[in-house]
Formats: sequence, C-alpha cells, structure tokens
Amino acid sequence: MVLGSVRGCARRLPNVRPDCRAGWRIGPRGAVAGKTVAIAGFVAFCHAVARRLKPFGVQIKVLRRSSWQYAVPGILPVDSIEALVAASDHLVIALPATPQTVHLINAEVLTHAKESLHVINVARGRIIDQQALLRALDNGQLAGATLDVTDPEPPPEGDPIYLHPKVVLTPHVSWTGADDIKRLTDKTLVNLDAYAHGAPLADVFDKKLGY
Repeated sequence: MVLGSVRGCARRLPNVRPDCRAGWRIGPRGAVAGKTVAIAGFVAFCHAVARRLKPFGVQIKVLRRSSWQYAVPGILPVDSIEALVAASDHLVIALPATPQTVHLINAEVLTHAKESLHVINVARGRIIDQQALLRALDNGQLAGATLDVTDPEPPPEGDPIYLHPKVVLTPHVSWTGADDIKRLTDKTLVNLDAYAHGAPLADVFDKKLGY
C-alpha cells in the first residue's frame, strides 16, 4: 500500500487518466529517484517498506520513539517531527495512537513542509489534525495525501475529504491481503502454544506505552 502510494503519487497516476479525447496527451511525469521518503515510527513493517524503497534511489529518514542503539544501513535518523516533515517528499505515518501522538501532525508542524509533500497515513486517523491537513492542501502548502485512516472513521456523510481533489482515500484496507485469515490463525496458534508452555508471547500490549 505504501509503495503503491509513493509510486502512484510520483508518477501522478491519480491525475493522468483521460476522461475525454482532448485529455489524451502526454504530460510531465515525476519520479521517485532522488526523493526523500520519511517514516514517522519504525515498526517491523516499516523496515520492509524501507528495504523495498531503497532500490528506487530514495533517501530514507526515520523518526522513532526510542533512541537508536545502533546504525541501520541506509536509514538516516531524525530527532524531531518538524525536522522529519521538513525533509520529506513522502511522509509515511506509522505511529501508534497514544495521548502523545494525537494531532502530532498539526497546523504548526505542517508549516515546515515543502509544497511537494505527500502525506501517507496507514496508522490511525487521529495522529493527524485532519482539518489542518485539509486547509494545508487547500492553501497549496502540500501536494497531496493518501489516507487509509481518518478521524472520525468513517468520515460523516458530506465530509469534504470524500471528494477532495488532492486526497486519495481508502477505507482502512492497507493491512489486508490475500492470506489475512491464515496469518491471523497461524499467529494465534503460535501464541496459544507459547502460553501453554509458559514461553514469551508475541505482540504483547504494553499498558505503559499504550500499544
């Protein structure tokens, strides 16, 4: 989902489809090479995203909650959300929703963005101040947004986000795939077996961290 969003935005695929004969023309297309893909949060799937994006010639920058204990090849750490946004051509939101991350992406933070910034949210809708995001898109502060999550979810009937020309909206489907049930079943069975044998469990919720 993230790779498709980055590539689709760079190649301007949402806008290239002709809707009449006069629209059948070749226009300038962008590229991913040379751009910066920034990731807020560095969970396991983000490692996979970064690994798959590197061959396209992008620079990867990451902001994470915990300190960096060692260097990750090909990854440049960033120490603030403002610095991350300022460096981004494509900003991937992959943070958990906690009291500390609610509206982390807000009007003030977005003032640091390039006009070329494309925001991708595959985490939780409330991490972004959605009204501030729409205003920034309307004012030309940002190039676009791909939102798989919203706040609230789903948006109410008539919400401008549904038809916004700079927003690609999907109904919280980025986690889905062809083998969802099998993956969930396999993970559940492994955890049940670990529990039965007193072994450590996978994906344990930390009440202190909130995720």
